[in-house]
Amino acid sequence: MKAALKPLVLAACFSLPCIALADGFTLTSPDVSPKAPIAHKHVFKGFGCEGDNVSPALEWKNAPAGTKSFALTVYDPDAPTGSGWWHWVVLNIPADTTGLPQGAGDPAANKAPKGSQQTRTDFGKTGWGGPCPPVGDKPHRYIFSLHALKTEKIELPDDAPAAMAGYMINASTLSKVSFVAKYGRNK
Repeated sequence: MKAALKPLVLAACFSLPCIALADGFTLTSPDVSPKAPIAHKHVFKGFGCEGDNVSPALEWKNAPAGTKSFALTVYDPDAPTGSGWWHWVVLNIPADTTGLPQGAGDPAANKAPKGSQQTRTDFGKTGWGGPCPPVGDKPHRYIFSLHALKTEKIELPDDAPAAMAGYMINASTLSKVSFVAKYGRNK
């Protein structure tokens, strides 16, 4: 098996910051911890949720050789849809990028790296859509995944659905790191 295609070697999210590792490739967040619920600041505003809907900061390093760009996805496999829920999809992140600042998920803020593209989420629009699980559900898992890609650009329209973006991302992935954070609500 090629080194770049090895599976996730270690996922350690037991202390701040949350970190995921794959052959030295790491993804961390100073804003998200598996020991605490995702902060109100990052929760969706709408669908009965009253968060600030600000995307968390993310950082990464040690991308595998041959990385030509990155893609980031945030996915909730626990959503009661039969197919989960896509919360954020960012494509065409330049290979020399090492993170996304807090708030990069707001396309109007222009904080995402130049040349990157945010596609439509399951909320029906582009950009970050924070956690907003149904009241009373057990806390949902939010899987933050960074893909090192073997292509400089994935060609998709901005309104492409997240599942289509996911298909194209997976077809171009050299390596992937992920971590899981949780959020639930009682009211």
